[in-house]
Amino acid sequence: MRTVLSFLASLPLLAGANDSFLLRNATICPVSGPKVEGASLLVLDGKIADIGPKIAVPKDRKGLKVIEGKGLSVYPGMIDSGAEAGLSEISSVRETSDIGELGRFNPQLRPLIAVNPESEHIPVIRANGITSVALLPGIGASGGTMSLIGGQISLIHLDGWTWEEMEIRRMGAMYLRYPTIGARPRGFGPSAARIGFAEAKRARDTQAQDLKEFFEQARRYQLARRQNVAGQTVDLKFEAMIPLLEGKVPLVVLAEQEREIKEAIGLAEREKVRLILAGVKRPGATVETIAKKKIPVILGTTLELPEQDDDPYDAPFTFPGDLVKAGVKIAFASFANQFARNLPYEAAQAVAFGMPYEEGLRSVTLNPAEIWGISDQVGSIEKGKLADLMVTDGDPLEIRTQVKMLFVKGAAVDLESKHTRLYKKYSARPD
Repeated sequence: MRTVLSFLASLPLLAGANDSFLLRNATICPVSGPKVEGASLLVLDGKIADIGPKIAVPKDRKGLKVIEGKGLSVYPGMIDSGAEAGLSEISSVRETSDIGELGRFNPQLRPLIAVNPESEHIPVIRANGITSVALLPGIGASGGTMSLIGGQISLIHLDGWTWEEMEIRRMGAMYLRYPTIGARPRGFGPSAARIGFAEAKRARDTQAQDLKEFFEQARRYQLARRQNVAGQTVDLKFEAMIPLLEGKVPLVVLAEQEREIKEAIGLAEREKVRLILAGVKRPGATVETIAKKKIPVILGTTLELPEQDDDPYDAPFTFPGDLVKAGVKIAFASFANQFARNLPYEAAQAVAFGMPYEEGLRSVTLNPAEIWGISDQVGSIEKGKLADLMVTDGDPLEIRTQVKMLFVKGAAVDLESKHTRLYKKYSARPD
């Protein structure tokens, strides 16, 4: 019995040892300040305890793991500002994908609780230095009509046995796809009938009116709850809207074109909610308004062709730099699983075409942390923050750079993935 009690008493100590270490003689790149050559980094109980040229192991931490970092650089773990990590495994296999829901308004949906911690995509994503993501709720279809409010956005770490362990913030924002005018084909193949502009505009106007009415209903529900109206029943959809209407969380609006962006800004002002724009591609004259109102922008891939035939060949490459030059705070998102590991290279491409390097690095670290309201926990290397760190042999925006070590909340994360397993397997294949 005494042996068992001794073992149980030692468990907290054993657990604490896994998220505490001293990394020395490395180049520390905090992002929030200048880099420090030949410095040491002390992590205790999952948090950054000290940074400096010479740090001794605390007297009460004898046996603390010491990591030699000579020739290596330490950066904060990167943040993907829009991903499906753990929500979708094989998009064509419905049973493995939990990103589509029925209904036009689904503010009560929380993607966090649907995360599969054993997803094969997660190790692949984090192996390139990405330690956390903003989970986007799926935009499902109902009777051929896309959802407008897809659900809540959750912030998670990319390591943990359960979704509870992975959670950073259960409700970080509300996600809305603003209605668009799109004369898209109805059906498939060359014989598909195209929807005319007039019909597409009517459909869009109907959706916009439905959206306005939904917000009005949510406001009435909020008022009734505040006044404790007798007989008022709990409605999960409107209940989920209250944090948004009270200004506790922002509204993320997927809006690509100038018209949609202008109307999204109008919606945010009318409803008095904080706004984050996502997927912006052709903002036109709204750039000045976005910068003036300090609206953050989440960008998708830069590694793509121009949208229009007469666009400059480098339009997707220079666009992020143009936004930064105008005074807009940006961050990057993968918006999918298959290319999420390329997050640092989205920023790198923008840097190669005019965006300042410091802004490129911030766009995948500190900027998203500030945009999502979690900069007190992650996004830079500072005392008191969680030790979400990547240790590299060079600049993380360089494709040749290798991530040598990765830490999530101070715990070392295995960099093995399906990619590395297959590489080892077929490298050892007999001739």
